[in-house]
Amino acid sequence: MLNDNVVTPPRYEFFSQEAIANSQSLLSRIRSEDPVHFSDQLGGWLVTRYADVMAALKDPRFVQATGTGRLDAMPEAARQQLRPLRDSIRLWMGNDSTEDHLRFQRILKKYFTPGTLEALRPRIQELTTELVDAAQARGRAEVVSELAYPLPANVIAEMLGVPTKDRELLQKWSRDLLPIFTASNMEQLLQSQKSVMEMTDYMRPIVEEHRRSPRQDLISVFVAEEAAGNIRNAEEIAANCVLLLFAGHETTANLICNGLSALFDFPDQLELLRAKPELMPSAVEEMLRFSGIGGTITRVAGTELELGGKKIAPRQLVFVSLASANHDPEVFPEPNRFDITRKANKHVTFGYGSYYCLGAALARLEAQVFFSTFLPRFPNLRLVDRAWEPSPPLGRRLTTLNVTL
Repeated sequence: MLNDNVVTPPRYEFFSQEAIANSQSLLSRIRSEDPVHFSDQLGGWLVTRYADVMAALKDPRFVQATGTGRLDAMPEAARQQLRPLRDSIRLWMGNDSTEDHLRFQRILKKYFTPGTLEALRPRIQELTTELVDAAQARGRAEVVSELAYPLPANVIAEMLGVPTKDRELLQKWSRDLLPIFTASNMEQLLQSQKSVMEMTDYMRPIVEEHRRSPRQDLISVFVAEEAAGNIRNAEEIAANCVLLLFAGHETTANLICNGLSALFDFPDQLELLRAKPELMPSAVEEMLRFSGIGGTITRVAGTELELGGKKIAPRQLVFVSLASANHDPEVFPEPNRFDITRKANKHVTFGYGSYYCLGAALARLEAQVFFSTFLPRFPNLRLVDRAWEPSPPLGRRLTTLNVTL
C-alpha cells in the first residue's frame, strides 16, 4: 500500500539554459518550496534561506570541502592524469584540513591589517588612473579584460613582489585555474594543471630571491613564517602564492564587472551615485549583495546533523548558496531591486566566521577606488554589449562588457 504521508520532493533543473540565464528566479522557487533541498543533479544538499545559510556557516560540523575531493572521486585513469594538479592544490590553505586553513589565516592576518591596506590606497589609485587613462585614449573599453582584471591582478602581484613585466602572463595562468572551482571537463582540468605547474615553477625562484633579500611584501612574510616553523617548506609557499594570485583578483574583477553591469540595469542608481559620490561605500556593499559574486560554497557534513528540518548524513556534500541568501526577502526588502542606499546590508558574499574572506577589505577598497575614478571621468558612459558564461552550479560570470566612454 502507498503511504499517503510520503511527500515527493520537487525536482529542479539546475543546468537548463533558463536556470543559467536567471538563477535567482530558480533560487527563489527553491527557497520558498524546499529551502534545504537534496539534488541528484548536484549530488548533495542545496541550502538557500538566509537563516539556514548562516547556520551552516556558523556550525563547525560543516567542514570545508577540500579542492581535491572532486578529483579523488574521478575514475582511476583520470586521477592518474591529474595527480600533479591534486598534489599541488592539496598544499593550498584549507585544502588539507581546517587546522591548515586557520594556520594560514593567522599568518595572513599579520599582513592584511587596516594600516597595510590603507597604505596601498595611493598605489591602487595610481594603477586605476593608468588603466582609465588608457581607456580614455581609446574612447571605448572592454571592461572585463582591460579594466576589471588588470587592476586587482596588478595589486596582488605587487603585494607578492612579482615582476611587472610578467603580469599579463600571470593573468592568463590565473584564468586557467577557474575550472578547478567549477563544473568542468577533463580538457579544461588538464589545462588548469598545466597552468598550475607553470605558475609554481615560475614562483619558486621568486620565493628563493625573497629568502636572500627580504622585502615589505607578502612572500617575505611567508618566508619569515617558514623560518619560524609556521609554514612547512618552500613548496607550500609557492603553492599558496599561486592560489593568492588567482583568488586575489578573481573576486574583485567580478565585483567591478557585475557592479557596473547592475548600474547599467538600474540607471536611476547610476545617476544617484554620480550625484552623491559619498554613497560609494554603500553602493559597493549593494553590488556585493545584488550581483551574486559570492555564488555557492561547498561544505561537507562532518557528522549526522539537522538543518532546516532535514537530516543530513555524514560526508554528504552541502552547497551553501550565498547568492540565494543575499536575495532572501525575509532579510532584504525588495531583494531584486538594486538600491545603493540600502541600510543594514548584512550580505554574506564574503562568508562568515572562520572562513570569512581575508581579502574582503582589499576588494572593497579596490572597487571603491575604481568606481570613484571611472564614473566621474565618463559622464556619457554607455553600454554597448555584454556576454555571460555559466559558472555551475547556479552561477554565471561576465566574459565581455563593452562600453563607449
